[in-house]
Amino acid sequence: MSPLDHRSATNQPLGPPLGDWALVDERRDFLVVAKPARMLSVPGIGPEKQDCLITRVQMEFPDARTVHRLDWDTSGLLVLARNARAHSFLSKAFAARDVDKTYEALIDAPLEPVEGLIDLPIGKDHERRPRYRIDPESGRPSQTRYRVTEPVEGGIRIILEPITGRSHQLRVHLLAQGRPAAALELLEPLLEGTLGAGALGGAPSLPALQALALHDLK
Repeated sequence: MSPLDHRSATNQPLGPPLGDWALVDERRDFLVVAKPARMLSVPGIGPEKQDCLITRVQMEFPDARTVHRLDWDTSGLLVLARNARAHSFLSKAFAARDVDKTYEALIDAPLEPVEGLIDLPIGKDHERRPRYRIDPESGRPSQTRYRVTEPVEGGIRIILEPITGRSHQLRVHLLAQGRPAAALELLEPLLEGTLGAGALGGAPSLPALQALALHDLK
């Protein structure tokens, strides 16, 4: 499956895509949409921050409900529930960390070693709100697996798999390594197991989210 207007990160330079959201898959109980960078996932505080992904999607699909979010400057896939049962099921799956997320980013130089685990606690930067920082004393445990792949136009491609889900975790962890992310994209929100018959009750309508991955990185 291909989105309507979203680039394939496997064969084009990664960069901050601009434009509107794209519908990737439509089912009775959920939608999969591609969010561009520089767009809020949900409304923020203030009238200037009401334009966002969920508001735009609901113009076409009024029953769409937010399950998880991506940062303003991160592009990638979002799963939106279309009824209360689907929202409850998917929300619990994300909360229980049954969803594996794979991100792709651009950095300006390789990390050494080229594959490993970043294990650094993250907390709020009280002197520079609303930013976050590495906080060894009171930060929450945070782990990110990474794998450097190959040079591309504009930098070095790196694959990131967050084990925990702290706010701005990937950007904070990369910055702590001296490698700020030039671009960040969620490639594959994969749910362990299946969302088929019995998951929500009634006839099967939610396939395994493995089938919804946009980019084959193998």
